[in-house]
Amino acid sequence: MMIPFDPNRPFNALPGLPPGVDLETKSILKACVGARAKLAALKEAAALIPNQDVLINSIPLREAKDSSAIENIVTTNDKLFRFANADTHQADIATKETLRYRTALLRGFESLKSGRPLTTNTAIEVCRAIKDVDLDLRRTSGTNLRNQNGRVIYTPPEGEDVLRDKMTDWERFIHDESDLDPLIKMAIAHYQFEAIHPFPDGNGRTGRVLNILFLIEKGLLDLPILYLSRFINDRRSDYYKLLLEVTTEQAWEPWILYMLNAVEDMATWTRGKIWAIKALMHDTVRYVQVALPKVYKRELVELLFVQPYVRIGDLVEAGLGTRKTAAGHLNQLIAAGVLREERDGRDKLFINIRFFELLMNDSNEFAPFPAVPDGK
Repeated sequence: MMIPFDPNRPFNALPGLPPGVDLETKSILKACVGARAKLAALKEAAALIPNQDVLINSIPLREAKDSSAIENIVTTNDKLFRFANADTHQADIATKETLRYRTALLRGFESLKSGRPLTTNTAIEVCRAIKDVDLDLRRTSGTNLRNQNGRVIYTPPEGEDVLRDKMTDWERFIHDESDLDPLIKMAIAHYQFEAIHPFPDGNGRTGRVLNILFLIEKGLLDLPILYLSRFINDRRSDYYKLLLEVTTEQAWEPWILYMLNAVEDMATWTRGKIWAIKALMHDTVRYVQVALPKVYKRELVELLFVQPYVRIGDLVEAGLGTRKTAAGHLNQLIAAGVLREERDGRDKLFINIRFFELLMNDSNEFAPFPAVPDGK
């Protein structure tokens, strides 16, 4: 049944969940099988990386960058990795805000690990972390969404009680015990969250963090490493068009298929990136073992992959020697072509050359290290 909709009036008539349409069409179920298979393969690949911090510290940064870019908050991979584990005082505003997205995602992940389920409070905490303000559900009127020409295309529900009721319904839906596949449920819940638009700002990014947290809560992922926002950013106009068509036409199937395709496509992409990281780690271990046997420690090589940028203090903090020893190791790794040095004010940054390029580029190719004669 079509719901009367006027883009200029608050959509307090937003229907509750689940939608009253067929959510398990042949096309949806077929896409669901493919997406689940690729997601399972991604989960399996991630488990093969011994130090999970390698993935947690790298892929979420790319997710943060593209999710922020959807909202026209633009920074670079270089800036993100440079400031990821450093004082962000000198970072520009866009980089700081993008890094807060990564912080929000990881805080949500830690919350799930501590046994707290996804709730409205989770959404509030995520949005607070993204915006770095002590916000709550909207209390003021006048919020609306406009297209590029400035025309109002949607006015979300208004009234704190209305928003709390609709968020309670959203929360109940994501935790109900129906047989609906979690991937289908994720797509529906994401639409509903965006349609409720519960916060003054940060709704899109909060909703995309919640997608990943939901898949972790349902056991389809172990780590927050699905890079969904790249797919959405590349197809941004379709994303907004399909969201609006659910509102205006109850066109659920195209929207759900879009999200399932996003999961399948990006699970495949992320799995390929993980395999490339694993191969590069193995090649780096082999090379450093032979080329620099007095420097080699597995813990040292793993540290070079926790972030592409390391500082002398990172080695000291990890118990890999004094500052003098750590500096000596890093200089030898520079001479061997593993690292390069850059100045960052008074600080020295040591960049894992191949890892940095692998993370920056969409390609999963890297230049292998040269063979080193035994006994060098």
